[in-house]
Amino acid sequence: MTQGKGFGFGLGKMKELTEAFKKAQQVQQDAKKLQDELEQMEIFGHNEAGTVTVVLSGNQEPRRVEITPAGLEVGAEELSKMVFEAMMDAYDKSTQTMRERMEELTSGLNLPGL
Repeated sequence: MTQGKGFGFGLGKMKELTEAFKKAQQVQQDAKKLQDELEQMEIFGHNEAGTVTVVLSGNQEPRRVEITPAGLEVGAEELSKMVFEAMMDAYDKSTQTMRERMEELTSGLNLPGL
């Protein structure tokens, strides 16, 4: 007669499972904190000439656009290009910031796909 093995959850496995749950709870708390920090952040993007500044939150929410008097002298088409340059700069910086912060948050967790 063979002995039943159950699910294979010995005391060691239960301890690992408990630790995994604790780590998951900590990551959830840290993620909420990170979300709050990103919300408060201001990330500045500039066009090449520095005449236009676009400000986003760390969550990429638009905050404001600043245009110098020199930026106003170039005409609508050129100003549109400058605003777009500044917007893309801010977007790239905010994306990089989010990526770096998420890597810090998930480092050591060995999560697939992150």
